Amino acid sequence: MANPRSLVYALYTHWDTVEVLVRLSRELAVLTTEQVLGCIAKVAPQMDAEAQGAAVRTMVNADILQPCARSSDLQLNAYVLDFVRGLTREHELGLAAVLQARVAAIRVATEALNEGMQGADMDRARGAANKLAELFRQISLQLDQDRHALLELAEDAKSADASTPIAQRYRRVLEAYDHYVEPMNQMMDTGPQGTFYRYLEDAERSLDLAFEQLSVQGGLYSHRLQLRQVAHQAKELRRFGRLIAQQCADTVLPLREEMRQHNALTSAVSLLLGQVRKRGLRRALSRHTANTAMPVWRNERGFRLQLGDEVRTVMAAAQQYQPQSVVFPQDEPGNAPPLLEHVDEAAIRQQLRSSLPVDSLLDWLHTHHGHLRDATLLRLFHELQHEDSWHIEACEHPETTTLQTIRVLHHPHRVSIPA
Repeated sequence: MANPRSLVYALYTHWDTVEVLVRLSRELAVLTTEQVLGCIAKVAPQMDAEAQGAAVRTMVNADILQPCARSSDLQLNAYVLDFVRGLTREHELGLAAVLQARVAAIRVATEALNEGMQGADMDRARGAANKLAELFRQISLQLDQDRHALLELAEDAKSADASTPIAQRYRRVLEAYDHYVEPMNQMMDTGPQGTFYRYLEDAERSLDLAFEQLSVQGGLYSHRLQLRQVAHQAKELRRFGRLIAQQCADTVLPLREEMRQHNALTSAVSLLLGQVRKRGLRRALSRHTANTAMPVWRNERGFRLQLGDEVRTVMAAAQQYQPQSVVFPQDEPGNAPPLLEHVDEAAIRQQLRSSLPVDSLLDWLHTHHGHLRDATLLRLFHELQHEDSWHIEACEHPETTTLQTIRVLHHPHRVSIPA
């Protein structure tokens, strides 16, 4: 077993070579010594043959490269492969069945949490909460890796040679849609058939209920903090899953539905965007290779001609055209009603206080102040409902009151002096 410190230091020292080997492992599962030496020579051309051999031995001693059984070939350590792929966004598209199994495990862990809280078994409840936290972490990590794998597939398809048949270029995209995106959409359906959001909501509800139960019972702060943190993970995973599903659909659906014809420009742009996503803007744009020539295109937009104002003036003078003036109507001052009608609200409140009790507030306002506009009357009706010094009670049966221009269906408010 390799020393972790030696492995990490060897990764730091030979990172450029390991990055190339990880990218090459997508095509070759096992590498020969000559292929590894070729990668080292490509990354560090200044090294001589002896230094390249020393680099290979260092990576083998650090357990980055492992010798295959019954042969002299080499293969990358599985832990190193996953670690580097995760950092460089070179993951392969995962299986939808694995994601479905992890989502189904959320329901089992939620049931264990509920049983632990009902039986006052805190060890079982905490174990279920830890299981939920681990499941949330694994699902979130897989969703993020699968998102980048789908983007990689789409970028490869769009940046492929335009002379390749379109069915061959988009074959992997179509397979990814049929075997991953479609099952994931069914799982993330918000209806009764979907399990992702339903199980997450159940887990979130159980965690919140357990947190409240521990708060009432006076549970330890560390236990309550653990439940609250896991509940926050569940909320974040729901948002993240919705975002990932939307991005996957936006990436794959246009390619599946349209199979649009792309040219050299879209191919170059897709390839460049993929490099920017993996390496960053500065590193992607600073690389100059022989094939980075600017793609060519042509402008197929046509031209339109129209007469200028000078030509229109000459034509009008030749035909002796006289424009007809049209007078637009103007608003006369004083016709517009005042925006806010002046009302002595203090006097109305005093009058209402002397008339209490009143069975219907709106009818009382209409009877004593029917000269006011309907909007003013309704505003007073709503403001007087919130008067704290009176006891106001709404009737269960609605009634209709006809004002000046409108008819109002309302529940009569009885106003009285509190006992």
